[in-house]
Amino acid sequence: MKIEKVDHISFAVKDLEATKKVYKEDLGLEPAYEYVAPSEKIKVARYFIGEVAVELMESTAPDGEVAKFIAGKGEGVFLISYRVADLAQAMQELQEKHVQLIDSKPREIFGTKYAFIHHPDKLSGVLTELIEGDFDINK
Repeated sequence: MKIEKVDHISFAVKDLEATKKVYKEDLGLEPAYEYVAPSEKIKVARYFIGEVAVELMESTAPDGEVAKFIAGKGEGVFLISYRVADLAQAMQELQEKHVQLIDSKPREIFGTKYAFIHHPDKLSGVLTELIEGDFDINK
């Protein structure tokens, strides 16, 4: 498996609008786009800083993973996503190394395939994701 680059870093936030205001007023950043992912129970503002995206994620439900994360640890870095050319192959290689994956098969959203591979407890409290494809909120 070859990791091509960091695709995005996601931050769990309690109040997306308040955090977006800080990003705009203090950092001069505007989201490239915003979306809601009902399957993940989140609403997201996505920024691009160079080739890496930064996502601010607010939970849309009290039982969502972002809400659980904030309840247990507070706001902060929620996940890091690494881009790979072939997600299925990468997952197979990890399984052959006896890595216990969170996802047994890829998920899909907006034209991308992704899978959560390591539980946050395994990597310093940060969820780790592999992603393949071009993210397009119009798909």
